[in-house]
Amino acid sequence: METPISPLFIPKPHLQLLLDELRRRKYSVVGPTIDQDAIVYGDIHSVEQLPQGWTDEQAPGHYRLKRREDESWFGYVVGPHSWKKYLFPPKTTLLSAEKTESGWQFIPRSADTTKFALLGVRACELAAMRIQDQVFLDGPYQDPLYRERREQLFIIAVNCTQAASTCFCTSMKTGPRCEKGFDLALTEIDSGFLCEVGSERGREVLDAFISSARRASEGSSNDANSTNENVTSLPILDATPEQLRSAETARQQAVDQITKHMETSDLPGLLLSNLDHPRWKEVGERCLSCTNCTMVCPTCFCSSVTEVRDLNMDRVERERTWDSCFNPDFSYLGGSLVRNDTASRYRQWLTHKLDSWHAQFGTSGCVGCGRCITWCPVGIDITEEVAAIREGTLP
Repeated sequence: METPISPLFIPKPHLQLLLDELRRRKYSVVGPTIDQDAIVYGDIHSVEQLPQGWTDEQAPGHYRLKRREDESWFGYVVGPHSWKKYLFPPKTTLLSAEKTESGWQFIPRSADTTKFALLGVRACELAAMRIQDQVFLDGPYQDPLYRERREQLFIIAVNCTQAASTCFCTSMKTGPRCEKGFDLALTEIDSGFLCEVGSERGREVLDAFISSARRASEGSSNDANSTNENVTSLPILDATPEQLRSAETARQQAVDQITKHMETSDLPGLLLSNLDHPRWKEVGERCLSCTNCTMVCPTCFCSSVTEVRDLNMDRVERERTWDSCFNPDFSYLGGSLVRNDTASRYRQWLTHKLDSWHAQFGTSGCVGCGRCITWCPVGIDITEEVAAIREGTLP
């Protein structure tokens, strides 16, 4: 990158112009919106679709929306959706074949030209993307669909200014401050956002956006029939020292609100050396094996591949769909189930996520987002399970 520019202060009304600039560049903008009483990710065309004035209340097995005392646009924590589905879709056609007069012919998969601009990516989610990069890009075999979408991705991160009771990103050293992996990063304060640039692509979009805002401002000031000051006439300027302090205070508020903790220093080896710990049986009696934790997790990547034929038997498609190590059939091998009870499946998930993932990918598979805690129907807390095994480590 060129010499970093100082953070800019962007008035809130200008965020719409940024969305417009991204659409001009053929990006599909995806961001937070409210649907079915939850803050989820969906197509965003207007800032009016953002959850302005809403927040979420989270606890083990508990999620509720509630009104804020202010009109903050990003005053919420992560919800049931993760950005994983835009890079590693829940259902993907890998290969197609059609029956012809000369026999079965394979149909090459067309390159995926989808360009996503993700708005509102949090620090823990940036960390999750880096972990999935290791899975799908850094090994000897790359996933072409993941690579195509990842290369075209534009990321607008948003620093957390509040935390939920289920957050523990500080333990995993993944947040709540966005440090890297973004094109632009916003911190919401009062009537606007502090904007930081994280890539050359981000700088390019920001420059075009500022030019667009200036044109809008000039058009407003030259309009003799205008009776009200156009909101886009507000300037985009270097952040003042006071605004920088306000942003730091807002980010620190999220740090101060995090109360959940997971000790990570001894995780590699801890769980695998306690495979016969009685805690596995105890948690297995509570776990419903519903797969919620793996579906909402931003890093889980288990999948299954099936051959699907049409009714005429003239076309076959090879489909990859999300799967889970909590599904009994996922461990079917050699005519039987390797993990035929819930306790063994929970043990597999936790030991892989927190222990053997280190040997496989050089990092933990957990980013401390707390989704698995919030969306577990019976409120199983991953941090409590690790603590219980550590405290009662077998000799």
